[in-house]
Amino acid sequence: MVAALRTLAGLIGFLLLVILALAGLAAAVFSLQGGEETLSYHNLAHLLHLDDLDAELGAWLSALEADGPTAAIAALAGAGAVVLGIALLVGALVPTRERLIILRRDQRGDVAARRRAVGQAAAALAEQSRDVMSAKAKVRPRRRGAGGNLRVTANHARTVGNREVAAAVRERLDALADALSLHVRVRGRVPRRGGRVR
Repeated sequence: MVAALRTLAGLIGFLLLVILALAGLAAAVFSLQGGEETLSYHNLAHLLHLDDLDAELGAWLSALEADGPTAAIAALAGAGAVVLGIALLVGALVPTRERLIILRRDQRGDVAARRRAVGQAAAALAEQSRDVMSAKAKVRPRRRGAGGNLRVTANHARTVGNREVAAAVRERLDALADALSLHVRVRGRVPRRGGRVR
């Protein structure tokens, strides 16, 4: 159900972007001439059967088509709208590529792991330490090559020091870090609200 709603929302958003882009293109094309010419705002209003709107906004459209500061502001606003429309279309159409943790790279291809899966595994390993109540892990892959950086924040009881907890968590993460070529940084902290150590 949620996947269907996301697909519908993406489709509606894409259609709205296309409509916005076409409207901007039409406005840009019909601003090439002034007065009652073919490529003028007045003719565009007539083609869209918006004669009443043309009657109300005729003076404003004439000022917009005239030379001077108003025309310069209109040109800048139009250029900004075109750039914004292109940026939105690129954002909607170009798929985002997920950055992965590269385990091995050779002629046959890459062996990689997802960042979220590696982070969840690291947090689960950190929480196996006796004094750790909970842990959060963030993984950042290297831009080039294998491996990445792993930052772990371990919440622990007040009776234990940060260094002891960090050393225990780092020991739990050694095997994972070696296998994935991860540089590990562990930070121990006492949560603001107390909790029981599992």
